[in-house]
Amino acid sequence: MIRNLNIFLLFSSVLMLSGVYALKFAIENTASERTALIALIDSQEGDLSLLKADEAVLNQPGHIDPIVKRHQLALAIEPVKQEQFGSFTAIPMRPAKPNSAAMDSLFLSLEAGIDPIDAILELEGIE
Repeated sequence: MIRNLNIFLLFSSVLMLSGVYALKFAIENTASERTALIALIDSQEGDLSLLKADEAVLNQPGHIDPIVKRHQLALAIEPVKQEQFGSFTAIPMRPAKPNSAAMDSLFLSLEAGIDPIDAILELEGIE
């Protein structure tokens, strides 16, 4: 009985040991993939910062102005004029304040116990 138990424990130990080694190699593989991805991300962030710097230089008015002047006739480009933006007189005025007398009379009739909707329904013949 003890012999069988020792054999079982020996095989289970060997099996557990092989599992631990497999796990160790899997973790090392994952760590190397992570390191490679971090290096790739760092290089792409460097490329991105370089592209942003290039964009900032290319979008400066001093860089764009000669190009615009060179192609102004071909593209029919003109400077912006003040008339394109409109004026304050073109903005519509605010609407007039609502007539509050009608609302006041409605609230007074409701406080007095008179329902104006009932009066309208009686005139229409609807009850």
